[in-house]
Amino acid sequence: MTDNIEKTIIHLNNVTKKFVSHDVEITALQDIELKIQQGEYVAINGPSGCGKSTLLSLMGLLDTPTSGQYLIHGVNTRELSGDQQAELRNLHLGFVFQSFNLIDELSVYDNVALPLTYRDQALSKQEIKDRVVRALSQVGMEHRIAHKPNQLSGGQQQRIAIARALAGEPSILLVDEPTGNLDSKNGDAVMDILSQLNAQGTTICMVTHDPRYASHAKRQIALLDGKIVTTQPSFQSPEPIAAVYS
Repeated sequence: MTDNIEKTIIHLNNVTKKFVSHDVEITALQDIELKIQQGEYVAINGPSGCGKSTLLSLMGLLDTPTSGQYLIHGVNTRELSGDQQAELRNLHLGFVFQSFNLIDELSVYDNVALPLTYRDQALSKQEIKDRVVRALSQVGMEHRIAHKPNQLSGGQQQRIAIARALAGEPSILLVDEPTGNLDSKNGDAVMDILSQLNAQGTTICMVTHDPRYASHAKRQIALLDGKIVTTQPSFQSPEPIAAVYS
């Protein structure tokens, strides 16, 4: 039997995050203890201002804890330099945000390829092309490869943003309110893509305020005032919603 510790891909150990604003200290997260296993699909929910996005930023190495330890694949990130953290982030983490963060002046191909050009270990042009085409195929958008983002709908732009994250072949996908700027039809299509990716083995950690979308995850974590107040399995896993790729 494989030791469960070997499957732990993310481990936040007694993590606290504080900010100072106008000489007032604000505790955004307090004593967070959280383990996420390889292949899990976790939803983080809670009211506005409870610390959801701060937690995702720490997990994505976009910020650092005030105290506590954060381990990715068993590596203590506090012991790494800024460059080493950036390398770890590029190798293991993919990001999908509420705002798509695409560059209108670049084609879909170039938007998806852009993060690959910043890899410390350089990829050949053919390797980059293969990854971009494969990622776009995963989200049903390979036929839009030459378009510009402003020629696409909001749902299509979010699928391009997912493809950009997938092109790096991350072991962990961090998703922040992926349906926040979408109507329900496109939101359902994006959630279906995420479910399919998780079924293929991608570990997903998603922040969402929508209980219906949170139920797609296999485990739900509730935050309140910077603390984890409940963590429980999703008892109802919805049937996949057929994505409309247009």
